[in-house]
Amino acid sequence: MSLLSKRLIVAITGASGAAYGVRLLQVLRETPGVQTHLVVSDAGLLNLQQELDMSRAQLEALAHVAHPVRDIGASIASGSFQADGMVVAPCSMRTLAAIALGLSDNLITRAADVMLKERRRLILMVRETPLHLAHLRHMTSVTEMGGIIFPPLPALYHRPPTIADMIDHTVSRVIDLLGVPHTLAPRWNGLAAANRADPAGD
Repeated sequence: MSLLSKRLIVAITGASGAAYGVRLLQVLRETPGVQTHLVVSDAGLLNLQQELDMSRAQLEALAHVAHPVRDIGASIASGSFQADGMVVAPCSMRTLAAIALGLSDNLITRAADVMLKERRRLILMVRETPLHLAHLRHMTSVTEMGGIIFPPLPALYHRPPTIADMIDHTVSRVIDLLGVPHTLAPRWNGLAAANRADPAGD
């Protein structure tokens, strides 16, 4: 067995886009040296069922450790637990606001608060449109505190043939930010290389 090199927290909230969190867990589960800690909100569980027909048990099987969202005494609620990064995928506007204001009212927002105060990597895959001023101000606040706002916007330049390919490309960028090696999606090697790969392209 490989030595543990990274502890990563994955949180899933009630915003649309549960597939991003699930795919992230799937990839990290197969990555040597990575241990994942999962927290999912009540609304996240509802959305998981609505969008993916997935149960709590099926989701938790993808993580190494699963924590109840109301367990404020969990290991990941303390700065002494040396997590290397946290991703909220997807991140609802409610969770964004709580993080921006320092309201540690559940394990997701407490763990995120810990990441910020300990100056560790926090990535919020915020999902809402259109955005009003409070949304934008909360994003600014989290950015000023050192967090990364990462809306899961699909890239089209690599011509993804399926929704799964679009999700993989977005998740691969998140994994890059966590400093975890992967081969999940092709990397951009310049326009000339892309034209050689697709000589019949427009």
